[in-house]
Amino acid sequence: MRIAYWDSGDPEMYFDNPNLRWGSPSYLLEAGDPGYVPPTPPVNPINPRKKRMKHNKYWPRRQGDQVIWLKAFSTQLANFATPLGLTPAQVTAITADCLWLAYLLEAWLPDLRQWAQSGTDVLNAAETGAGTDVIALPGWTAPTPPTGVTPQLPGSLTRIFALVQTIRDNPKCTDAIATTLGIVGAAAADPDLSAVQPPLAATVIGAEVDLKSGWGGNSAYLDNIEFQKDWGDGKGFVSLTITASLTFTDTAPHPAARTAWAYRAIYRVGNRQVGVFSNPVSVGVGG
Repeated sequence: MRIAYWDSGDPEMYFDNPNLRWGSPSYLLEAGDPGYVPPTPPVNPINPRKKRMKHNKYWPRRQGDQVIWLKAFSTQLANFATPLGLTPAQVTAITADCLWLAYLLEAWLPDLRQWAQSGTDVLNAAETGAGTDVIALPGWTAPTPPTGVTPQLPGSLTRIFALVQTIRDNPKCTDAIATTLGIVGAAAADPDLSAVQPPLAATVIGAEVDLKSGWGGNSAYLDNIEFQKDWGDGKGFVSLTITASLTFTDTAPHPAARTAWAYRAIYRVGNRQVGVFSNPVSVGVGG
């Protein structure tokens, strides 16, 4: 045991420590002392690493395949409502969730990304471009949803997964029904993508810079890759494009003076970056 002082800064000096004994003097029990209580892992550890939501083996990892799954599931669900004991309200609600997510993944998000790329192109032209016409800023209007598709409350995928689990737990859900609905497979944790780092190579070919990367063996778990560029103007890296392709050609006009352009890349899952940026690569252009 050791003498304990409240203002000592000792991390074990907290009010409900079972090894703290108040008195004159106060003291802390240590390992080996009678009555010592071994520490237990905290319920809420400090700064825990945020884990991604567990995916299900039946849920595709690629966004394009997710659209196919959502449409197929919503189409087949009504066919098995009666044997599975699903109410019309359940089928209607989940179908609406499926079609809403399919629209967002298939039309809304790609269109938004294309508009964002056009915005980057306009900014690059405004900063370093040439020409005699005043720059027109692009506007963006979301693509019109298909007939019958309406916005839903947050949590559509959570609700879909919950219904799938209910169906899978239903003794009336046969292997044939599960296969037709595309819900075969048990829950599985996603791999840790916090440390993935894309390779990157940049090559000047004529008036263009060709960028090449790779998935590093993780293609099944990644959606896109984001290429960024530092123009050598002191403003740091800016996004060039977000794409499912591992190659990109930078066709920006080369400056008159010799300049170093730098590039880097990072993987993306859904709408967020994952892992760490590639090592930056530089090329000399212009001059």
